[in-house]
Amino acid sequence: MIERRSVPTMKDVAREAGVSLGTVSKVVNGIPVGKEYKDKVEAAISKLEYRINSYAKGLKSSQTYTVAVMVPNLISPFFAKLVDCINRELSARKYRMLFYATDYDPEQEQEMVMLAEQQKVDGIIVLSYNPNLKVSEDVPLVSIDRYFGGQIPCVSSDNYGGGRLAAEKLVENGCKNLAFLRIGSRLTNEPNKRKDGFVSACEAMDVPYTMKIVDDYTPYAAFEGFLQEHFHGGKLDFDGIFCVTDSLAHQILVTLNGMGLKVPEDVQVIGFDGVRHFGDLEFTCSTIVQPVSDIAAACVDMVLEKHKTMAASLVCLPVTYGFGGTTRA
Repeated sequence: MIERRSVPTMKDVAREAGVSLGTVSKVVNGIPVGKEYKDKVEAAISKLEYRINSYAKGLKSSQTYTVAVMVPNLISPFFAKLVDCINRELSARKYRMLFYATDYDPEQEQEMVMLAEQQKVDGIIVLSYNPNLKVSEDVPLVSIDRYFGGQIPCVSSDNYGGGRLAAEKLVENGCKNLAFLRIGSRLTNEPNKRKDGFVSACEAMDVPYTMKIVDDYTPYAAFEGFLQEHFHGGKLDFDGIFCVTDSLAHQILVTLNGMGLKVPEDVQVIGFDGVRHFGDLEFTCSTIVQPVSDIAAACVDMVLEKHKTMAASLVCLPVTYGFGGTTRA
């Protein structure tokens, strides 16, 4: 059963401790008082389970110990993991997270930024789809995957290296003809480099490749049609596929199964992100793993960095390969 109780105030603490309100205020704000008074106030705080209103305290010192975090949604396992890691990093530093889901909507992103500014947040961490995002110069901003220029720090994984690694792993596992599948935003962003890395590795290894690239909101049927176009005599024209995300890889695996193709015997598939079943079990497919915890830590470090002139404009973190059963071991 839930117990309802009134929230204790500073006046309640003063009354319990038998001291003035000013004495309680001094103790709460770390101003020296006599040991006897300090002990009484701390005992009263403990007994009443009084909690300091850090938001109100922060408004007086122009610091609310709150950081806004904006990503498109929490449906995507990758976004959910990222937000969870950012929240853990903020909590470890005694900061709170103000979360917004923007649904890939540029106008909603701008509206959420304005709302966060009104809440006097100490900084904003955003994975943005708005190339013209406007943020007050007074609010520290860190971008994930979207490079806005030298004045806005951007944190990303090594997408170019990940694309190369995917191609190299497929060839290492015996693939002779590769395909690259991508659905994504037309905006200039770091994930676009996955294609560049993949193409660079294929050309360096002199391995033939085919690409299917479509924009966000394109029906998945475009990929089904592409696979059917390259399906002859019960076989695909390629034996290795690199998908730009694990989500796309999952859909491709379902389609391949429906075509009667075995994975990894007939065709091998590698995704990108490092998504795991139920968040922390095995990988959903063989994948290029983004260092989500490191990305979160870097974002929090940079958004709370006091000396902004020392911050790098782009932090690129290394990726790794994770075996998930859709490639040959």
